Amino acid sequence: MSEAIYIQHGQALTRMELTAYDCEDTFQETLADHPDLLAGDQINPDAPRRWLLIKREAGVPAAQGGSGHWSMDHLFIDQDAIPTLVEVKRKNNKELRRIVVGQMMDYAANAVAYWPDDTLRDYFYQTWQKKGQDPQAVLAEFLQGNSDDLNDEEKFWQAAVENLRDGNVRLIFVADRIPPELQRIVE
Repeated sequence: MSEAIYIQHGQALTRMELTAYDCEDTFQETLADHPDLLAGDQINPDAPRRWLLIKREAGVPAAQGGSGHWSMDHLFIDQDAIPTLVEVKRKNNKELRRIVVGQMMDYAANAVAYWPDDTLRDYFYQTWQKKGQDPQAVLAEFLQGNSDDLNDEEKFWQAAVENLRDGNVRLIFVADRIPPELQRIVE
């Protein structure tokens, strides 16, 4: 049997062809709109991660009180309030190897050190208001099914700040193809 993917339309089948993204921005938009593309079951098969977009192009300062010196591609958070930094690259991007790893380390180190406590919440509210959706309703839906210690807004954001201050953040590299060199560096 082929490993191809097909879409069925009535009795007809259409074979899906693997194609590269034309531009990185389209790749990033797709991920922002469909966060389940981040394979949460690979992180924890027993309790797959669910993702909530905090901000796309999240600014990261390089000093206390600074503004966005860098801009990470995506900032997500999972159901356990762990901030998740995501960098997206296309396979033909020359930065896909060592540079992207250093870039992510800069983001993580500086976000942990220099983001004020309200940054995650502020970014989240800005993002969802800009999308024309009620941020509180979006968060309430996301938190459904969480344990009692993370099922309301205040507890969730407090846990997120604690995770950030403790350096408990996750780094995810996304590419249309991960070269073996990047995989070895990350592992």
